[in-house]
Amino acid sequence: MMGDVRNLWRGEMLLGEGPAWDVRAGCLWFVDIKAPRVHRYDPVTGGVEAWEAPTQVGWVLPAADGTLIAGLRSGPARFDPATGRFHHLAAPDPHPAHNRLNDATVAPDGTIWFGTMDDEQQRATGRVFHFDGKAVAATGIDPVTITNGPASSPDGRLLYHVDTTGGMIHAVPIDAEGRTGSPRLFARIDAADGHPDGVTVDAGGNVWVGLWGGWRARLYSPEGAVLREVRLPAANVTKVALGGPDLRTAFVTTARIGLDDAALADQPDAGSLFSFEVEVPGQALPPARV
Repeated sequence: MMGDVRNLWRGEMLLGEGPAWDVRAGCLWFVDIKAPRVHRYDPVTGGVEAWEAPTQVGWVLPAADGTLIAGLRSGPARFDPATGRFHHLAAPDPHPAHNRLNDATVAPDGTIWFGTMDDEQQRATGRVFHFDGKAVAATGIDPVTITNGPASSPDGRLLYHVDTTGGMIHAVPIDAEGRTGSPRLFARIDAADGHPDGVTVDAGGNVWVGLWGGWRARLYSPEGAVLREVRLPAANVTKVALGGPDLRTAFVTTARIGLDDAALADQPDAGSLFSFEVEVPGQALPPARV
């Protein structure tokens, strides 16, 4: 499938992550966690803008008032690209000093679900939280070292949560009050295929996952069967977002952090933003509550 992949921007990102398609603005937001920077890709011009973030930034999501909500190390913050300013909104608890925010999504009701992780990748202190625009609440999902996702099913009744170091994706039921139930194993990824990173759910309920160290993005059916794999010219594939005018363009972030000179010589496009086309469109990302 390599021939179907396009390199949209050779950004040499250390840790590209969090792609999110902005339906109203017709652009893609994403971040370089370790730079740290927020980026905006314009598919019409092919240009990429950048804003410096005050701390490591795990994600950025369009908000209902036209600004954005960014996942800074300390918690969700309002980000205004017109001024480049960030305003802290809330802090997760518990949140040890060695933790940072890592990945997030907006559910159909406009609430943000996000995860944290141990930035030293040693302790099981990463948790999943819920942000309704006013307060952050911890969920009952068991802590892990590195959370990824979460991602929401089209009806908002399932949350897909990734235990990256454990090589597992779990499906977690959500009730009408937004409470999480008992997780069930959705997919187990063999370490030889890479480690599951960010996940995205399309309009058909299928689950895309980026495979860190796996050189690919993989698509699962709602039942957990592998439907498709797309090879990329970068080993560390972090996340897929579905966007474009018909929501049938997959935008893929990658990373070059931790790659030595020999590895970079083999994959000079590591850290780029890529794209390919899909058959089943994505879900239009709802604006986040503020």
